Amino acid sequence: MTTITRERALLDDEMLARFDERAPVYDRENRFFTEDMDELRDSGYLLAAVPVELGGSGLRLNEVMRLQRRLAYHAPATAIAVNMHLYWTGLAADLARFGDERCAFILREAADGHVFAAGHGEAGNDLALFASTATAERVDGGWSITGRKVFGSLSPVWTYLGFHAMDTSDPAAPRVVHGFLPRDAAGYRIVRTWDALGMRATSSDDTVLDGAFVPDELVPVVVPMGAAGADLFHLSLMAWGLLGFANVYTGAARRAYDIVVESARSRTSIGLTRSQAHHPEVQRGVAEMRMALEATESYLGSVCDEWAAGVDHGADWPLKIVAAKHFAVSRAFEVVDTALDLTGGAGVFKRNRLEQLFRDVRMGRFHPVNRLGVYETVAKAALGVDPDEMPRWG
Repeated sequence: MTTITRERALLDDEMLARFDERAPVYDRENRFFTEDMDELRDSGYLLAAVPVELGGSGLRLNEVMRLQRRLAYHAPATAIAVNMHLYWTGLAADLARFGDERCAFILREAADGHVFAAGHGEAGNDLALFASTATAERVDGGWSITGRKVFGSLSPVWTYLGFHAMDTSDPAAPRVVHGFLPRDAAGYRIVRTWDALGMRATSSDDTVLDGAFVPDELVPVVVPMGAAGADLFHLSLMAWGLLGFANVYTGAARRAYDIVVESARSRTSIGLTRSQAHHPEVQRGVAEMRMALEATESYLGSVCDEWAAGVDHGADWPLKIVAAKHFAVSRAFEVVDTALDLTGGAGVFKRNRLEQLFRDVRMGRFHPVNRLGVYETVAKAALGVDPDEMPRWG
């Protein structure tokens, strides 16, 4: 079976049509995409990155990203939430290819139907994976985790929540503990907080951990705080997570572009004798949108292909991943903003799909790395400044 055939089997046109029809309903009712999730599970989409020998499709990052962009074109919230699961399975598959078995259990559990979510979001933490506001205390047989995680997509269905927390038992050498909280653990609760601007179907509720016990076998990585402790685990997580975000928002922007192009061919006004497709400012806006999409899709395709091919960019990989995500989200903003301008007043109504796309794309900048972090990461890497150097700036 060819790669394209496998991709089509995981996400066919009939599925996408149903997702497209349900997306506005999920958004309007602010409810989880249960039916989409069931279909994706049944098709094997959640196992896209899982090796073939475990029952998955064995797709590489660039192949999964193509699928994610297609899914996001029709249902952005479904795509962004599923990305949280895919980046764990993708990370585990990449590590396994390098002979690193620390996260092999993710692949086995995913193959058995388990769903992985991300518990990395924290209020006030601008160091992302390299520090945490949550605490990890060593106890007999594992760790006791306390803290509050936000933006917890897939809250209704996850069976493992990937998290990070700080072990400060040695103040001179703090460590970051990366582990997975099972759904049946004690000491945590999910708080319904998700009533947001966009991506409303993700059910990205808060998870409050209050001494939740996580056994050692579910804590694969414990490393020093800061970038100095980063290894292939962190880099793969960044690649699958951030490039996933980038492709989702690019897919949503492409949908906005297509809506406007189709509309411009038929829309008229009393000041025109032909359709608005002949208006010079409409043409200018469409050209700007198209060029932004051409640049973004080419850029993302190149970065994703190089990651999948194992191109050795060494210490430049974090810069490349962060920059690509920022570029894609920024261009998605521009495309959707222009789309709404060209649509005019019709675009503000809930019945118009552009209204939802406009709100959904707004969420892109809240995903890590935010704009401030992007410029810090890229500039320090380019200038050879130690990212852990303190004080960072003030």
